[in-house]
Amino acid sequence: MRALDYSLRQAWASLRRARAASAFAVLAIALALTVLGALLLVTWNVQRLVDGWAATAEFSVYLQDAATSEERGAIEAALDASGATSGREYISKAQALTRFRHEFAELASLAETMGDNPFPASLEVRVRAAAERDGRAAALVQRIGTLPGVADVRYDREWLGRLSAAIRTIRAAGLGLALLMAFAAGVTVAAVVRLGLFARRDEIEIMELVGAPLAFIRGPFIAEGFLQGGLGAAAALIVLWPAFIAARTWWSADLSAMLAGASLDFLPWHFCAYLVAGGMAVGGLGGLAAARHVG
Repeated sequence: MRALDYSLRQAWASLRRARAASAFAVLAIALALTVLGALLLVTWNVQRLVDGWAATAEFSVYLQDAATSEERGAIEAALDASGATSGREYISKAQALTRFRHEFAELASLAETMGDNPFPASLEVRVRAAAERDGRAAALVQRIGTLPGVADVRYDREWLGRLSAAIRTIRAAGLGLALLMAFAAGVTVAAVVRLGLFARRDEIEIMELVGAPLAFIRGPFIAEGFLQGGLGAAAALIVLWPAFIAARTWWSADLSAMLAGASLDFLPWHFCAYLVAGGMAVGGLGGLAAARHVG
């Protein structure tokens, strides 16, 4: 505990002595964590929306205009007998047109110019969560698509899967960029800490001559890196929070319409804790790299 207390006091003193250099190191870490935090904020909210949509996944069976009542009955019987569905609803051609006019009022006049009703009748089928997980829903979609009277089948899960894959790709690319910036920030911290090490080289030589423990010699420099990393992470969160509030306020109407009323939330506390811990780790490693030959 004595070594920790001594290291922290010396680290704070070093930060005050070299304010400009320390501010530069804090800024480097803050930039890296702001990029990572913004990426997490976007992908986390998008993934929440995808998970919510997946929980209520359904598929639509579009019927041919010439489909007979017997063919429709056979399709409904196959759906009910599959055990993969939790309900279904028949949407007639007239209902489909009415829904289009209601949901896309600005395009309602376009439907009027088409003459006959261009929208097909359909069956909207709700999928059981268990059937979606074990693949029965996907198999049912393929089987229904081959039945007489079926024009097309659209399954939500297909585009949700593609969206999830795109999110993973974006997250991996952003993480790579953030790691590169974090490495640069760690190098900056190491350079700043090394400046403090040179300024105290006479004191360090005396401590080595009297046999001071390694924790007292290297500890202040590692602690200085930890503090710089923690300050950088706090700065990143301070930037992210008002930026998130401003963006949500500015685009609230558009986002609400686009996301069907779903809300956007800031990062949960454990993600924020991970960012702070990551910043302190980057700073601590930079301090350790600078002080590794001391003692």
